[in-house]
Order: sequence, then C-alpha cells, then structure tokens
Amino acid sequence: MTVAQSSSISQFWQETFALKKRLFIQLKRRPSTLVAGVIQPFMWLILFGALFRGAPQGLFGNDLNYAQFLAPGIIVFTAFSGALNAGLPVMFDREFGFLNRLLVAPLTSRFSIVMASVIYIITLSLIQTAVIVIASAFIGAGLPSFAGLSAIALIVFLIVLGVTGLSLGFAFALPGHIELIAVIFVINLPLLFASTALAPLSFMAKWLQIVASLNPLTYAIEPIRYIYQNSDWSLSSVVMNTPWVDFSLVTVLSILLTFDLVILLTIKPLLSRRFA
Repeated sequence: MTVAQSSSISQFWQETFALKKRLFIQLKRRPSTLVAGVIQPFMWLILFGALFRGAPQGLFGNDLNYAQFLAPGIIVFTAFSGALNAGLPVMFDREFGFLNRLLVAPLTSRFSIVMASVIYIITLSLIQTAVIVIASAFIGAGLPSFAGLSAIALIVFLIVLGVTGLSLGFAFALPGHIELIAVIFVINLPLLFASTALAPLSFMAKWLQIVASLNPLTYAIEPIRYIYQNSDWSLSSVVMNTPWVDFSLVTVLSILLTFDLVILLTIKPLLSRRFA
C-alpha cells in the first residue's frame, strides 16, 4: 500500500467518524429517539409475552417458555425496524439541502456519508439488543453464555447491515420522505407476521411456511432462538428447519452474509450515480 493510499484510507475514516459524530450529536439533542427505541422493544416483550402466556402447552416446544420463544423474535424485529428507518435522516438531509452541501464538500470519498449512517444504526441496534436480552432474562428467558451473546451480536449485525443498505438505497431512489415512510410501513409489519417471530413454522399454514422460510428475518430469528435453548451449540448445529431442508448455524450465517452482499452490490450503482 502506497503512502497516498494509506492517507486516503485515513481521511476516509476521519470523514466517516466526523459524520457519525454529527448523527450522535443529533441524537443527544433529541434523546427521545433513543428512549423510544429502548422502551419499545421492552414493551413488545411484555405485551406479546402476556398475549402468548396462555398458549397451548407444546406450541413453542416441549421445554421452551414464552419468554425464550419471543425474545429472539423481538430482538431481530426491533433491529430490523431501526435499520429500515436508517434512510430517513439521509432523506431529510436531501430535502433540507444539507446533503448537497456534503456532495460539494472536498470529501475523500462520498461513501463516508453512507458508512457513517451504517455505523450509527448498527450501534443503536446493538444497544436495543442489549436491553432486550437483559429484560428477557428477568422474565424467564435466561441469559446466553458470552459466546452465545457474541453470536447474537454477529447475527444482529448481519441483518442490520443488509437492511440498512436497503433503506439507504430507498432514501436515494425515492423522491421524498412521504414515499419512504410509505415503503417502510408496507414492508415492516408484513415481514414481521411472515416470519417466525411470533409463531413457529409448524403453527403456520403451508403457504405461509414457505414465505417465512424465504424471509431473511427468519434466518436471523431461528439461530438466536436455538442459542437461547441450547448452551452446547456449535457452528455445525442445525438451527433452522424449513419445509424442504434443514440449515446449520454456519449455513444461516452464510445466507445472511450473501443477503448483505446482494443488497450492497445492488445499491452501489445507485449510490455511484447519486454521488457522481
């Protein structure tokens, strides 16, 4: 690596962290965003837990209580919802003209704008995940080992990375925040109910089992659920059963990584045109 290349990389990360700092300053000035993002998953866990408390015995598995079943779904869906909203700050910057100021600034790479948003959203998602894990431990879900918590953080990171990229793509492709919010509403709840967040595959109609088996949220929820249930998990453990094939943990992680790469490669030409 040449001195010039090393300097460019250093400047890129300097720009990225400066833009990230701006987002956290905004969060500090409007802490309600963080407070709501922390309280919401806790409320979901309590309310949905109360909803499923009287579920038939064996619905969630022989030795699985309602908290152990719901916690992984709430973890993933909360992270997914936050990542899906990642494009809103960029969209507002577009509409208020701040993004145009960044685009004419002498940045080493304009992709630092995107990277700053990705780091910001991933940080918030991990904070929310920590809150849900701690809250679910108090209501009976238990607490995974350090290795289990690390695996959960990795899975959340992978699903958030892809969805954040998708949201940022929408932010640059759609004409305004009204359209972006409409897309978020259309995507959000259908993907929740078409996943295993609230019910196991065996409880669903056959066609919904197929849809849920194609839903990326399911590929994040099921391995986390397995980690909650099994302390002796490994990369070769079968963590997900679909109507056609069973998936090990390493296979699920590979699928989530492939999902991220597809999203990032898809939005790259769009970002290149917008940043040209």
